[in-house]
Formats: sequence, C-alpha cells, structure tokens
Amino acid sequence: MTQDDWREALKSEKKFNDFIVNYFKKHKQLSGNYDIPAYYEHYTVKLDSNDGLIITLTTGMNQGGSSVLPYKQTEKMSIEDFRRLLLHKKFADEKMSLADVFQVLAGVPDKD
Repeated sequence: MTQDDWREALKSEKKFNDFIVNYFKKHKQLSGNYDIPAYYEHYTVKLDSNDGLIITLTTGMNQGGSSVLPYKQTEKMSIEDFRRLLLHKKFADEKMSLADVFQVLAGVPDKD
C-alpha cells in the first residue's frame, strides 16, 4: 500500500475497514508511545471481531525519583469511529495528524 492508497482508504468507510482488517491479519497489534521528560503515553491497538478496535492507553508523569502510578484506560471503538477520529484529531505536533502517526506506525511508506 502506498501513501496515496492510504489517503484514499481514509476517505471511504469500506476501503478503510478493509485496510484495518488486512493490517491486523498480518500484525497482532499496533503499539506506540510518546515520551517527553515530564510525561509519557504508551498505547496498543488490537482488532476484536466483536468489539472493533480495542485501544489501551497508559499515561503517566515522569517526576525524578518520585513514584507516580500510571493511569491505564481501555476503550472499544468501531473501525468507522476510528476512521473519523483519524480524520479530525490533531496531535501535540500541529503539523502531524493522528492519521499521519498511524501511517508511520503501520509502516505505510511515504511517496517517493
């Protein structure tokens, strides 16, 4: 799949559903993280045949030497709701959308 294929899949509910199902046939889960000196996020995304996507997010504060318990949250989301989130959510890096982040993590190559 190319970057153009990925962008086209985002525009179509059916094409995106096919992309996600095919991705998770080849990969058990999608994992990623975001770490800065004071804060971290670690997440996994899995496909469940009954519930759609299962997203687990663990967040916490990095406070030199003090022990702060991480917060773990699990959400269930349909593939279509996830597609809509990808289309509309922006990350801390205002130039990078969640769709861009997923593209990188899923290994969809950029245009050459």
